[in-house]
Amino acid sequence: MLEFSLSVIESIGLLGAALLIAIEVIILPIPSELVLLLTGVNAGQGNFSLIGAVFATTAGSLLGAAVLYLIGWWVSEERIRNLVKRYGKYVGFHAKDFDKATSWFDRYGVPVVLFGRLIPVVRSLVSIPAGLTRMNPYKFFGYTAIGSLVWNTAWITAGYVLGENWEVADQFSSVVDYLVYAVIAFIGLQLVIRFIKARRSKS
Repeated sequence: MLEFSLSVIESIGLLGAALLIAIEVIILPIPSELVLLLTGVNAGQGNFSLIGAVFATTAGSLLGAAVLYLIGWWVSEERIRNLVKRYGKYVGFHAKDFDKATSWFDRYGVPVVLFGRLIPVVRSLVSIPAGLTRMNPYKFFGYTAIGSLVWNTAWITAGYVLGENWEVADQFSSVVDYLVYAVIAFIGLQLVIRFIKARRSKS
């Protein structure tokens, strides 16, 4: 992944950095921190400007977020609700739980989108419920731009300042990623436990 990201950025410059970030938003295995750090290192070497790097990667973030937002919009609440009614009972998740979740996102969607851009993994997933709940596009893209701008600027600047020592920041980002994965794994475990309890109560 390191060699691939580095070759893309070195081959097509800011366009490559923007495309990598757009793909990262859609496909989780590409770590944005790595791409942004390498972009900052290249900016520090004079391959392109720091400001240009920030705006190019932010444009990439918006492109990736737009794809997921449109997927959420296309799926629609009604389709998801029907799936929940049919299969949700097997994991202890019912239509009323789905309605609560969408209502919660309708109410707190703006801060979720804004601050979700600053959390690994979450920054990619948050676009789908935004589209699903028909969040105002102007608000969605506005706050996505702000959150992405902050995230991208921080990591690009770190790469710019650290230069050849950029791996120090990458190691820190890996620790943060593992913590987020641990939280997600915990939530997944809770769902499995709820599923087992629901099956036992029926037997």
